[in-house]
Amino acid sequence: MKILANDGISQSGISALEKQGFEVITTTVAQEQLVNFINENEIVGLLVRSATKVRADIIDNCPSLKLIGRGGVGMDNIDVAYAKEKGLHVINTPAASSESVAELVFAHLFGGVRFLYDANRNMPLDGDTKFKELKKAYAKGMELRGKTLGVIGFGRIGQATAKIALGVGMKVVYYDPNLENATIKIPFFDGRSISFNLISISKDTVLKEADFVTVHVPAQKGYVIGKTEIALMKDGAAIVNAARGGVIDEVALVEALESKKLSFAGLDVFESEPSPELKILMHPNISLTPHIGAATGEAQDRIGTELAMQITALLK
Repeated sequence: MKILANDGISQSGISALEKQGFEVITTTVAQEQLVNFINENEIVGLLVRSATKVRADIIDNCPSLKLIGRGGVGMDNIDVAYAKEKGLHVINTPAASSESVAELVFAHLFGGVRFLYDANRNMPLDGDTKFKELKKAYAKGMELRGKTLGVIGFGRIGQATAKIALGVGMKVVYYDPNLENATIKIPFFDGRSISFNLISISKDTVLKEADFVTVHVPAQKGYVIGKTEIALMKDGAAIVNAARGGVIDEVALVEALESKKLSFAGLDVFESEPSPELKILMHPNISLTPHIGAATGEAQDRIGTELAMQITALLK
């Protein structure tokens, strides 16, 4: 049986599948050529990340296809309900990348409070001639310890982010209409651990109390954070989005940054991805990454192995 990993898969995943007798194809096939490729090669499993879209045209026109897998969490690039209605297995790996995304959130936060997003732009240009001026410009950093992190959406990634925050010494408040309370257990290297019991509060209260806000929700029809929500936030607060493009109103975000209502933002995802708006890319107070939340070797190994286990259980 042939598996097409159209957006790639880790070697650990390939090895695990091949050990079970599957043939793994890692050729990247253009979206418009997928139907022909799947049919010509009698592909039984199609694995994607965020680039490839699996819509009704593929589901309806590929009779050999038995399974669609998403290497990651969000499934908005797959017509999940329709695929299941047509009898296909649809799988993903919701837990595999949580820690990697959470660490990226803190990369943006640590960089933000010490102005690294701007210093890394200006040091190559002026570091040799305006060193003292730059040193003065970036002299008013702050510590994360003792500050409050507000988490909007408290699933696996939101909780993984909270663990880091608590470990750093931050207070954590969260809003999740689907999770009234949560116990966050932080394990240490020596086997010891400590647990924190947290209770969901209203979104408005989270926004009002937080020094920093991080959003961890699936793709939405409307904005989760827009002009109204930003107005509730503390003056000088900051926000990070490593969830999905479109959950934050980028126009309202830029306005808030330019008015100094917000001090900085960290964006790993964008409304107009994969062609983010130039005003976002060039803004001096936005820390930027190109949708790399799950892009660590450890996460990809976990994703590949977990996909292989699920595929084996469903198709063998």
